[in-house]
Amino acid sequence: MKTIILLAVAAALLVAVFGPKASVGGPMTIAFVLFLAALAVGVYEAVSSKRGPFGWILNIVLAVIGGLAVAMFAGPAIFEPIILLFPVNGSLASSGHPLFYIGYAGMAVLTVLGSWATLQLVNKLR
Repeated sequence: MKTIILLAVAAALLVAVFGPKASVGGPMTIAFVLFLAALAVGVYEAVSSKRGPFGWILNIVLAVIGGLAVAMFAGPAIFEPIILLFPVNGSLASSGHPLFYIGYAGMAVLTVLGSWATLQLVNKLR
């Protein structure tokens, strides 16, 4: 799991540095990176749990749903108040403020942890 978190953070930071800064292209690219991170958690848990095909499908679907739900709801709830504490002229992407990169890395970590927590909750209920 540590490796997946490190790879997700590295991919998110690479997108932040070299990715598109457009109003549609940037968010869609980071959403794709977060989707891939959640998918990696689902596949990793499916392989390590040694369940049948239904278990694989369930693990992957639940990991993606859990990861993207955390990215959509918990991410803005955590990062919006933090952004308001720092005075930034213009948008974070155009200003080059370090909070922009911290936000990208934090979203990657939250997505992976949300995917993992969803799978752990389902495993406890079985």
